[in-house]
Amino acid sequence: MTALVQPADFVRPASANGMRVLERSVYRGPHLYSTRPMIRIQVDLRDLEQWPSDKLPGFTDGLLALLPGLGVHGCSYQRPGGFVERLREGTWMGHIIEHVALELQTLAGSRVTRGKTRSVKDRPGVYNILYTYRDETLALAAGLAAIRLVADLLPEPMRKVEGLQLLGTAPLDAPQDVRAIVASLQAMLKAGALGPTTRALVEAAERRGIPVTRLNEQSLIQFGQGSRQKRIRASITGDTAQIAVDIAGNKAMTKQLLAEAGLPVPRGVVVRRVEEALAEARRLRWPVVVKPLDGNHGRGVTTGIADEDALRTAFDLAVQHGRRVIVEQQVPGNDHRILVVNGKLVAVAERVPAQVVGDGFHSIAQLIDDLNQDPRRGTGHENVLTRIVIDDAMRALLEKSDRTPATIPMAGEVVVLRDTANLSTGGTAVDRTDVIHPANKAVAEQAAAVVGLDVCGIDFLSPDIRRPVRETGGGIVEVNAAPGFRMHLEPSSGTPRDVATPVIDMLFPRGSRSRIPIFAITGTNGKSTTARMVSRILCHAGKNVGMTSTSGIYFNGHLMVEADASGPKSARTVLRNPAADVAVLETARGGILREGLGYDSADVGAVLNVTADHLGLKGIDTVEELAQVKGVVVESVARRGHSVLNADDPMCHRIARHARGTIVWFSLAGGTDLSDHLRRHIAEGGMAVVREPGSYGGCIVIHQAGERIELMPAADIPATLGGIAEFNIANALAAVAMCVAQRVPLDAIREGLHAFSVSFEDSPGRLNIHDAHGMRCILDYAHNPAGLQALGQVIDRMRARYNRVIGMVSIPGDRRDCDIVEMGQLAGAIFDEIVFREAPDGRGRPRGETNGLMSEGAMQAGMRPDQVHRIVDEMEAVDTVLQLGRAGDLLVIMPSAIQAVWDRILAFRPGAEATAREQLDA
Repeated sequence: MTALVQPADFVRPASANGMRVLERSVYRGPHLYSTRPMIRIQVDLRDLEQWPSDKLPGFTDGLLALLPGLGVHGCSYQRPGGFVERLREGTWMGHIIEHVALELQTLAGSRVTRGKTRSVKDRPGVYNILYTYRDETLALAAGLAAIRLVADLLPEPMRKVEGLQLLGTAPLDAPQDVRAIVASLQAMLKAGALGPTTRALVEAAERRGIPVTRLNEQSLIQFGQGSRQKRIRASITGDTAQIAVDIAGNKAMTKQLLAEAGLPVPRGVVVRRVEEALAEARRLRWPVVVKPLDGNHGRGVTTGIADEDALRTAFDLAVQHGRRVIVEQQVPGNDHRILVVNGKLVAVAERVPAQVVGDGFHSIAQLIDDLNQDPRRGTGHENVLTRIVIDDAMRALLEKSDRTPATIPMAGEVVVLRDTANLSTGGTAVDRTDVIHPANKAVAEQAAAVVGLDVCGIDFLSPDIRRPVRETGGGIVEVNAAPGFRMHLEPSSGTPRDVATPVIDMLFPRGSRSRIPIFAITGTNGKSTTARMVSRILCHAGKNVGMTSTSGIYFNGHLMVEADASGPKSARTVLRNPAADVAVLETARGGILREGLGYDSADVGAVLNVTADHLGLKGIDTVEELAQVKGVVVESVARRGHSVLNADDPMCHRIARHARGTIVWFSLAGGTDLSDHLRRHIAEGGMAVVREPGSYGGCIVIHQAGERIELMPAADIPATLGGIAEFNIANALAAVAMCVAQRVPLDAIREGLHAFSVSFEDSPGRLNIHDAHGMRCILDYAHNPAGLQALGQVIDRMRARYNRVIGMVSIPGDRRDCDIVEMGQLAGAIFDEIVFREAPDGRGRPRGETNGLMSEGAMQAGMRPDQVHRIVDEMEAVDTVLQLGRAGDLLVIMPSAIQAVWDRILAFRPGAEATAREQLDA
């Protein structure tokens, strides 16, 4: 352990509380703190808040001794050494942990540089530590290791850290063994790392701005989104023909097709028994090559076979990898791999078999060990080069020259260790792209065309690649599907070749799109309805639409997954759907706070409104803070995209300051009621969609580039109930604005809205109406004061038609007391009789408490006790409302379990009303 050097006057605290980890989040998309993927670790420094780094003698020197790389961190000074200055001036442990987590990731091989640490409002000593990452498993482990490493440098009473289990298992038990920590982190990184070929393709796609999604723990990758996506597995693409892969996998068929096309290939035959192999070898004349028919990576291949004993041995090796064996001519030349992409040669590498050069002192085995010390060599295909392994095949080859691994070769003597030059068996590569003769290039390109591979690796033997193969002898010995790229990306010598970019350009020709349009919608109320309206419009425009909402994931209006699907995971599901032409994503605050957005940028982002809801949760205590969260949706709009905002909402005006793309406003106050702000916006050529006043809800009007377009009367939209449901007029304005911004034809917008009703099938839980038994029942998911207030306006306009209005009202128990009481007050002003009910789990409140608070609010609004009923269970509450109703009444039910409640309403048959009354009185 690094000892802290402390002066005599340093007073070590007699007792102190160490840090405590409170929360952690993995942000995979844009979020409240940044557009970059980040880890957030919230810590409470407790007593350490009083002990910045400058008050801890020896701490800074001890930390820098462990991690000297921190010396180049620029920090807020943005110059090397800036972080060290901060340490010596005095900075807090959260900030220090941030930098240590970044440095540990970099040391492990995942270089990251950006982070930030911010204090949490009104919580002294509590900080959010944020830092970027490339691999989230590694990043969480680095955060854990950083906390333990920093804590272990503190005075004894301060070292204890609570809550580390939130971050997973510690990489090591020895917090200050940095070398072991880094080795552990490197192992984590290696376990999930992509191979060189896949990694190169991913990096090439990212350079083009193409979204990349890893679909499994191996190398199955999606480039792009929805119907514009392409998939790869290593260098096999989604466009690679299966028949071409089958041909390449059958070496005999490949040779036959190439020979029939007039391309140079060695003569050979397929055999099953060693006697056949011997007979064919005599016919073909020695030397010959023996290899399995369906082998790869050089496994089971023996070259230069010059006698029958050697052939028997080679045959026994080949049949270990396949029942059928090829015996063919040994053609002259050096081994070359030619890579052809989309019919064009992109790289050539000469492959040199694994070999050692003697020094007269060390054995072959020792020389191999020396070669394997090269940091470029690793296991399998993970590194540029592969470690050389002494196995039976190598021993058999050495025996041919009377050698063993213990033999000491003379100085300068070259000892070839493999029959083949594959990199997977330890070979090396020399780039020859610039010197291949045009005739040889043409042969390779024709071979790829004959087999039919879009990405094709051709094994080509030639004594001199600079001369035509017809002159020198040689030819094509194999054609490979899924060729590896590493020999071209980082040859042992010669010019590295970017062979990944041609593949990406083939999949996504320049000018083509890899992304589908994304419509992201957030707000306190109206998200689901607006998303459904947009989805219906786009379907009428001929698009295949993937949509997420609080009720599930939909495709072209059909429910595919029933769930609360308003978070990032569901958004990613839609973007992975290869049939989706467009994504319409309801985006709730919970997912943004938990994980960020499920995409990197949207074409259109909309904030419908921001009112008091979910306050007091996850550190969001004010409407202004809630607006910041919802503003992430428009802050993440693409540069050429559009941000749609509610001109009637003051919070949306705050959000507009940071919104990206072109701002499009919508407003219920059009015509003579148009605000000065909106009037200026329209006069300057800005886009806006407004409701101009008039009978039956007025008219929806589009302002765009100085042009005024009357779209349709609001009353023509069934969801507005003839124009009285103003909140659905506002939702329609937002939907129109989003679609106009994406140049959806106006006829499709009209048709989509005209076809959108408040039926349960079109919009479950949103103003659904059922008429039966002389009563009208409205089902609506008004779960907060703003939603209830909007619903109350509709009820007020309908009230004259009904004798009584009876409501079932609820609000989640995790809302503030004042919000719950307000819900009761609003209900008391709207309904003649109320049944209050609670969510099944209470959201942390004791059973009955939420009903009690709502009842208190209803009494404040003037309701009598006999007009208020408290029932905890939702289904029992539904039954009570239905039984209370009589012919001529309006029943308004606000559900949580939307489908179950709707089914209950449809199944209701009137019972004995008097019995229900007696039970309530009892």
